[in-house]
Amino acid sequence: MQWEGKSFIENLPKIYGVYTGGFLAFFFLMAFFEQMGMGADTIGILFVAFTIGIYAFIGILSRTMAVEAYYVAGRSVPPVFNGMATAADWMSGASFVAMAGGIFMGGHGYMAFVVGWTGGYILVATLMAPYLRKFGCYTVPDFIGTRYGGKVTRFAAILVLVVASFTYVTAQITATGTIAARALQIPFAVGVWFGLAGILVCSMLGGMRAVTWTQVAQYIVLIIAYLIPIFWMSMAQGFGPLPQLMYGPAVERIMDLEPVIGVGTLTAQESIRGLSTLTQLHATPREGAMAAWQFVTLVACMMIGTASLPHILMRYFTTPSVRAARNSVAWSLFFIFLLYFSAPALATFSKLSMIDPNLPTAIIGQPIEAVLALDWIQKWSAIGLLAVVDSNGDGILQINEFYLNPDIIVLATPEMAGLPYVISGLVAAGGMAAAMSTADGLLLAMANALSHDLYYKIIDPKAETKKRLLTARVLLIVIGAGGALVASMQLTGILGAVAWAFCFAMSGLFFPLVLGVWWKRANRQGALAGMLVGLFVGWWYLVAVRNPDAWYGISAPWLGLNDLRFGIVGITASLIAMVVVTLLTPAPDAETQAMVDEVRIPRGETIIPSKG
Repeated sequence: MQWEGKSFIENLPKIYGVYTGGFLAFFFLMAFFEQMGMGADTIGILFVAFTIGIYAFIGILSRTMAVEAYYVAGRSVPPVFNGMATAADWMSGASFVAMAGGIFMGGHGYMAFVVGWTGGYILVATLMAPYLRKFGCYTVPDFIGTRYGGKVTRFAAILVLVVASFTYVTAQITATGTIAARALQIPFAVGVWFGLAGILVCSMLGGMRAVTWTQVAQYIVLIIAYLIPIFWMSMAQGFGPLPQLMYGPAVERIMDLEPVIGVGTLTAQESIRGLSTLTQLHATPREGAMAAWQFVTLVACMMIGTASLPHILMRYFTTPSVRAARNSVAWSLFFIFLLYFSAPALATFSKLSMIDPNLPTAIIGQPIEAVLALDWIQKWSAIGLLAVVDSNGDGILQINEFYLNPDIIVLATPEMAGLPYVISGLVAAGGMAAAMSTADGLLLAMANALSHDLYYKIIDPKAETKKRLLTARVLLIVIGAGGALVASMQLTGILGAVAWAFCFAMSGLFFPLVLGVWWKRANRQGALAGMLVGLFVGWWYLVAVRNPDAWYGISAPWLGLNDLRFGIVGITASLIAMVVVTLLTPAPDAETQAMVDEVRIPRGETIIPSKG
């Protein structure tokens, strides 16, 4: 089968309909084998191997040596399927694996991620996607370099892209390592390399074309895997068949139980081996102006960061037209909504299954000996992501004696809630799909920027197509290996690394991109100042706020802006630098200003024609 051409595009609903049916058939086959006595470990391995095998098969079928197919999937992806691919690209290990875990541990405060990540697509739709598609470039640095002119400007955009995307990709490889470690019973440090191998097979041979069609397949797996446990737990716990609308009583039950089990009563958060206790498990929002300010600023970072991420923006370069790019954003929001609307329900039911003494799955208040005998406790403990310590020696598990990594909540939920192990295998496959899909997009964004914008546009403009694509593939391997190495060090959690990536992207790229479309007076010098000053100031503030005892110019966070919110400082510096330098230097020539006027008309032919 050729993964291109009119007939292929027309048959996409049938092709992915058959794929979905096949995946569900495999799921029911695994459920049957579990009933027949197949071991849990075998089921987990088969789920991960089966899905990665399919993604690799699609990636191999999509191999290409055509430049436009490799960089922008031939600009032929229909809006609905581009929306699914974008949703998979977007709903990373942070969304699938870590977001519900954050809500589980911290309650209302972590809803800022849901609000910000969803709201960011409003900015993408209104400020970015159709206009960047009309420009007709291959990458975000390609737009920056062409709009403002100059190799230094293009290089600065590459620098910001690599810093933000590399930070982000380490979080995705961390997620694949976590899943592989549990499903395959291997050390986390080995699991990250296993995950990387699967990621590279999906993207290396076919570039954006391969990534697009594997991401559609990955979205189907991840959304099925995310929703089934939620519906199952809702029915089992007596909350009905519409969990997203009916988990309010479950929240009330948690609020009643929290003071009974001692949540929030300790004077300090205890930790062991980098794991956290459940003592921050609050269902209600914190009060006060500072709490509101921190919520709003985190939402702002996630929204603006969303609209600045190169691997998301480049997805809209793949559509057939400007109108299709705008429609793709709407479909992206719909497919993302299906998961984000469900995440709070998943966190709530998971939490209740662990602490409600009326449920057979509750562990808080139970004899520690019985808890340690549970299979899921033993297996997550064996890979260092969970621990039980009888601190007071009474033999009963208290809330502050149970330690876990928040990133395992979604993966461990089926076992916590007493669901059949086939559901755990399904969730592992979904989490792997989420992390792999985003990692594919990020690695491709970096490799394409370095091969197209740095190598071809700056170093060797006469390079042949074969040499350019070979360079891109080698860079995929090198960058991926670097990401796996950093991920194996476990420098921060998944959500933390993702928040940093968003802040880096917004600090360096948001205003050069937005003002490049909406302010024709914006010039090369201003854009260069905006990117470099924003990135430098943001990075300096991150280092300073992470090391308050060292001398970096500040001794405490400004206005409560901690390391998850340093983008507010960076983007402020970027805007000031770009506007001031632009106004102090000559305006762009008349041709450039006329081009910007044309870009702002969200219809018509692309400004930069397709090129090889």
